[in-house]
Amino acid sequence: MSDSPEFSTVMQPMQGRGRMRLSDRMAVWRAGVSGPRVTGFVWQPFPEFTGSEQQGERLVAGDLRLAGHGVALAGRMPWQIDAAPEAFIDALHGFAWLDDLAILPNGAGRAIAQSWLADWLLHHGRGRGPGWSLALVAQRQIAMISHARFLTQAMPPEDSRRFFSALGRQAGLLQMRMSRAGHGRARLEVLAALVHSALTLGGMQSALKPALNAMAQACAEDIDASGALRSRNPDELLAVFARLTGVAALLRQTGKPADPAIDIAIARIAPSLRSLRHADGSLVRMHGGGRGAPGLLDAALARANLRPSRIKGLAMGYARLGGRRVSVIVDAAPPLLGPGSHRSHAATLAFELVSGREPVIVSAGSGHGFGPQWHRAGRATANHSTLSLMGYASARLARGATRADPLQQDFVTGPQIVEVQQSEMKTAEAISLSHDGWRATHGLVHLRALQLANDGSLLRGEDGLAAMTAADRMTLDRVRARLTDGSDLRFAVRFHLHPDAVAKIDMGGTAVSIQLPNRETWVFRHLSDAVLSLAPSVYLDEERMRPRATKQIVLSAALSGYGSAVSWTLARPVGLLPAPGDDAQED
Repeated sequence: MSDSPEFSTVMQPMQGRGRMRLSDRMAVWRAGVSGPRVTGFVWQPFPEFTGSEQQGERLVAGDLRLAGHGVALAGRMPWQIDAAPEAFIDALHGFAWLDDLAILPNGAGRAIAQSWLADWLLHHGRGRGPGWSLALVAQRQIAMISHARFLTQAMPPEDSRRFFSALGRQAGLLQMRMSRAGHGRARLEVLAALVHSALTLGGMQSALKPALNAMAQACAEDIDASGALRSRNPDELLAVFARLTGVAALLRQTGKPADPAIDIAIARIAPSLRSLRHADGSLVRMHGGGRGAPGLLDAALARANLRPSRIKGLAMGYARLGGRRVSVIVDAAPPLLGPGSHRSHAATLAFELVSGREPVIVSAGSGHGFGPQWHRAGRATANHSTLSLMGYASARLARGATRADPLQQDFVTGPQIVEVQQSEMKTAEAISLSHDGWRATHGLVHLRALQLANDGSLLRGEDGLAAMTAADRMTLDRVRARLTDGSDLRFAVRFHLHPDAVAKIDMGGTAVSIQLPNRETWVFRHLSDAVLSLAPSVYLDEERMRPRATKQIVLSAALSGYGSAVSWTLARPVGLLPAPGDDAQED
């Protein structure tokens, strides 16, 4: 619901104009203040993707909303903002807002775009201030090149000179530093920006072959044979896919030969993304990813021009069940552990359910854009729709990690083995899973079974904890011996609801009815001794200004003996099925 309450955002201030992070300063210092002399455009591409007209109108009105933070400009330039969260500053200097200004009809956003660009060129274009990390330079370079037609129309000569000087400086930095761009999305975006520069800017042609060679190596090292990234972040995979399809399209447009390594990577990623997409067209929101920019996946798939297909089995470690406009996507693999896992979630065996165009069961999502506290909260097991044990997350940080930067805390322990068995029956699809995230600490394995009817009207589930071996039972006995208050281990199975869903306890406390905005109703019941309740929850949507309040269904129980289980159902009564015209997203 649009009027649902929102939580206060936890913000961390960051310096504005004139200050920059050490990594940014070092990058610019190593590259110097100059770059290749850009003589103009040898090819002017059109924008890769369209922006939001509604967002563009807000920008023209001085309402700047980026990364979950909003600023009323009141006549100021964006670069004059004194303090803002780091995610906001990064989004601002990435220049993605050009998409929203360029889409406004009759060039209504051009004057604002040109004035913001001119001020940025004056104060930051020579490497001063924030926004000069490699990742942001790459994003900004592609945005500036893609919107050059829009930006340079009737541009004053001095601004034009600074514009081309900045393009050369950014291209030089990318060229000099491309070997230090890391791995995954960061490296591929840097290389994509360098390819864009080499194909479009006069004086950059010699950079094309080294950039394509490096991109071929990156595709081989960072994208596995199933089209997956190591981070398991669906949003990151979409961003990589969009960049690769952009490079492939630009090679075609400029008459250059296709690059086999890029085409192979595109062909591998496309089926994975289709499997990670819910019935409403959004991506599963786990491991730091959001729903995906509206329309981006469809546009990138259309540009790839591949025959529609999905992966059978797991896609980047996620399992998918589907039936008549209903999708269930399950995190069915261990999270990334160790270095680089600061965006990973302790979400193993969590699932999301979407019915038609309406999300029903969700994850809290990534709170990265709302500051360190929300970022850490979004990673917790209890903020996903799965089983949690006594508040003990299935993946954990190092001891003393709370004293470090919360945005950079890596998981050091977690599930090592996740077992998955999928099956198809005459009337349903089913999946059985287990993970050992609590085996070393408690001697317990989480087992989950899900079964979705072919018509999408019924999801059956069972969740349990069990000490599977003699060694596991000994570990569990030692844990129980340390409980001095006579209590036993408690666990809870949580089902986080989308904020637009209205839930209430029904049938004398034995069920929960869930009504969606389209008036479709789902009913949750359970068959166990667990206690059923509705509790507060939060939905971390970075398209919103603040986290949104919502609810969660909780089944809580105590462990009995060496194993306990709870059974539950989520049903859509046949008489309340959506109208035939309420179809889900399809290729």
